[in-house]
Amino acid sequence: MEENHRRVWVGVDAGKEFHWAHALDSSGAELLSRKVQNGEADILSLIDEALSLAQDGQLLWATDQPGGGAALLLALLWERGQRVLYVPGLVVDRSRDAYRGERKTDAKDAHVIADQARMRGDFSEIAPEEGALAELEILLSRRRDLVADKTRAITRLRETLLALFPALERALDLANKGPLILVACYQTPSAIRRAGKKRIASRLAKRSVKGADTLADKALKAANAQSATLPAEGVAARIARELAEEALALKERVETLDEELRRRFFELPEAEIVASLPGMGPILGAEFLVEVGSLAAFESADRLAAYAGLVPVARDSGKRVGNHRRSRGGNKVLKRVFYQSAFSSLRSSPRSRIFYDRKRAEGKKHTQALIALARRRVNVLWAMMRDGTTFESPPIGA
Repeated sequence: MEENHRRVWVGVDAGKEFHWAHALDSSGAELLSRKVQNGEADILSLIDEALSLAQDGQLLWATDQPGGGAALLLALLWERGQRVLYVPGLVVDRSRDAYRGERKTDAKDAHVIADQARMRGDFSEIAPEEGALAELEILLSRRRDLVADKTRAITRLRETLLALFPALERALDLANKGPLILVACYQTPSAIRRAGKKRIASRLAKRSVKGADTLADKALKAANAQSATLPAEGVAARIARELAEEALALKERVETLDEELRRRFFELPEAEIVASLPGMGPILGAEFLVEVGSLAAFESADRLAAYAGLVPVARDSGKRVGNHRRSRGGNKVLKRVFYQSAFSSLRSSPRSRIFYDRKRAEGKKHTQALIALARRRVNVLWAMMRDGTTFESPPIGA
């Protein structure tokens, strides 16, 4: 082929801080292989370099991530009118051993991605995300930060109460709003005894706490079980109050953000389909749509399951074949979405419960049975989105 019509394939092993890019020509010869910072200037420099290598010929990009850490790379490629193929991580894992060099490095994976794109014509093209999905991605990222901050505040509050008032820490579920309000008002046994059950219940009821009487009774019983005054009680009480107020504020911010996410999610055309699957609420549904982007990137349910890391990895040795282990790769957010929605469906879907119970009866552990259920649900959701139909559960006897 003439030089001015050369064909070039660029494989990119995408990461959070850095990518590795590897370019090949039609003969498989290496044209470039280098580390690329996940920043606009370095990515644009890579694009210009790849375009110069193609010299007005055909240039095709391929990556193992249709979003996430590759989001900026994809956006800049689409701005320059570039085509991008999605090479699933499972393909890279299974092909890696056929290439020379260390078993796994970023450079080798980028080479595998480029070469597989060069040799095969069955990979799907990644389409640009809609603005609504990009907005959802930002909101979900902010929600994860807030949830992490809330969890840290509650953990620190538990530690403080253990040193100050262990009976109260044991009596309360501090993940709930009511107990947090109680601790924000009363932190020591003496303070609870002075207030008494009636006053505590009334104060909680004014803050719209459900079961205020029961909660006040638990607090008073805990206070009556501890008469000793522990060292630094005043300082510990102040810190406990601050942490409870901090956790409450963060909880309210998460709830407000959840409402916005719910509204934006149901504005999407795919929302009704995704949310109809038992266990898949608006938050998990939004995370699914953001991580998957366009279903066109996954020509089969197997491809989607591989991207989510829900396909067992072969672990054969010598005459021992057919051995598989749980994949530790894949998109961790998507894997969590399917795992959590599968767990939630055990309460809302009789068919999910029957499938899970059957797997447990076969000797699978809880996690293994849930992953098997999650893998099955990938098939269902992929078919629903392909056909544009909502979930309908046939009768149990059918």
